[in-house]
Amino acid sequence: MRLRALLETEALGLRLLGGEDELDRTVRGVMTTDLRDPSRYLSGGELVLTGLAWRREPEDSERFVRILTGAGVAGLAAGEAEMASIPDDLVRACDRHRLPLFAVHESVSFASITEHVVRQVSSERAGDLAAVVDRHRRLMTSGPAGGGPEVVLDLLGSDLDLRAWVLSPTGRPIAGSSLAGAGPELPAAVSAALAGEHLAAARTGRRGPHRVTVAGDTYSLFPISHSGRALAARDVRETVLSDWLLAVEADAGDWSPERLDLLDGVTQLIAVERDRRDAARTVRRRLAQEVLELVQAGAVPAEIAARLRVAAPVLLPGLGTAPHWQVVVARVEWEEGDVPGGPVAQALLEEMLVDPRATGPEPSDRIAVAHMGDEAVALVPLPAVPSAPEGGEGAEGGGIPGLHADRILAAVREPLSRGLDDDGRLTLGVSAAVHSAEGLRGALEEARHARRVAAARPGRVCAAGHQELASHVLLLPFVPDDVRRAFTARLLDPLRDYDRRHRAELIPTLEAFLDCDGSWTRCATRLHLHVNTLRYRVGRIEQLTGRDLSRLEDKLDFFLALRMS
Repeated sequence: MRLRALLETEALGLRLLGGEDELDRTVRGVMTTDLRDPSRYLSGGELVLTGLAWRREPEDSERFVRILTGAGVAGLAAGEAEMASIPDDLVRACDRHRLPLFAVHESVSFASITEHVVRQVSSERAGDLAAVVDRHRRLMTSGPAGGGPEVVLDLLGSDLDLRAWVLSPTGRPIAGSSLAGAGPELPAAVSAALAGEHLAAARTGRRGPHRVTVAGDTYSLFPISHSGRALAARDVRETVLSDWLLAVEADAGDWSPERLDLLDGVTQLIAVERDRRDAARTVRRRLAQEVLELVQAGAVPAEIAARLRVAAPVLLPGLGTAPHWQVVVARVEWEEGDVPGGPVAQALLEEMLVDPRATGPEPSDRIAVAHMGDEAVALVPLPAVPSAPEGGEGAEGGGIPGLHADRILAAVREPLSRGLDDDGRLTLGVSAAVHSAEGLRGALEEARHARRVAAARPGRVCAAGHQELASHVLLLPFVPDDVRRAFTARLLDPLRDYDRRHRAELIPTLEAFLDCDGSWTRCATRLHLHVNTLRYRVGRIEQLTGRDLSRLEDKLDFFLALRMS
């Protein structure tokens, strides 16, 4: 705002005592001070308010005004509450240094002047920023982006003092002023919680911004929708798990409509960038689709290998050798069954398979995902390590930096569970790493089988890796419930009944005996029993069940019954 505007505001009741030719100076802030030397607190452009407590003799005025002028302040407003009138020596000093001087009537508080100036300056800054946002929006819709969303987020920080981040639905930071070194990063736990709050609010159909408090700080969450897909979507479940969000560290509840409109413009600008990035994924999606169709059709390995050689430079430009590959299969299912799960799972995989520590959209450009029906399949290239054995041992041991089902699950389970609400489910399967086209078909089947293992587990978001396919535990989830109940009841119910009547602890004894591989000495030591007491209990178990714990078959039956109970 201009100094001239202060005189035009009658409610402030200011009188101009000097500096009429300088009233077009810009006011960038307000400072109230009675320090003799306030220079270290001044940055230029301020309207300084003072009660004149610093003035002890006429010579002080010259020194005080010289300090203000050197700091580049816009003007000086002196209160009349302590003195009947503003001293002439101060008027003359301001005149010599061409510093505009105002008199503040004793009935007007410095607080009311400060509030007025701050409100006007903030409003004008918002208007300037809105023009910048509009200009960027036009540039991004008509040609290449001019620095991406980070530019506008930096302006939010510098002009409106707002810290803001663009987050993925899993809480991964995609853009933000702090990512460019302008402030501390958003903690991973906080960003995941914000993403979860956003997804939960979106599922209820509430319009943004959503105000939430996380770790003692208040944030306002603005949804960022695909500009095209959001209009075509008939159900919020089609887009809720793929839309980004803008998290602003502020309470938008008392914002003016102009500021809310400004933030809406920012989200539209970022949506354009999101659409441009998704359009660039078309080639990678097509490559994945072609490779998977060849694999499923039983094409010869040479044909699949040729297609992989085309895909490798696109996904990992500059890589000198052919990469290893991992396959990830995902399925999103809704209880109603009326929302296609394949496109949702595809968008999720393109986000989830990025390292949670990676920032920005670029890392996701190294993943090719296709969807077939309700299933999405990702081809993930990994840098080749010549010493790593076929089958992917290195993917778990350190030779190949592969994907791990449990790490993926830990990064996304909390926020995505909120978005899936009570009617959706996400299951994932991760294969081992393979190097050749011959191994890709096996990797696809391995990932699909791991996903079926995950689907047999409870929870809204479940994942399983190839490591679990080599264990007997793989078989247990697929045993029908009635068979499971009959098998465990026949073996364990007699022991449970006996324990209830006699407190004999036969079940804990059986568990310890099997865990010690049938060793009498180790089991007795673990249970703090004499070996003869242990032998008596094991004999009672055999008598009640008709089994012989010295036989491998009977040990295995008891082991599985305990696992399934």
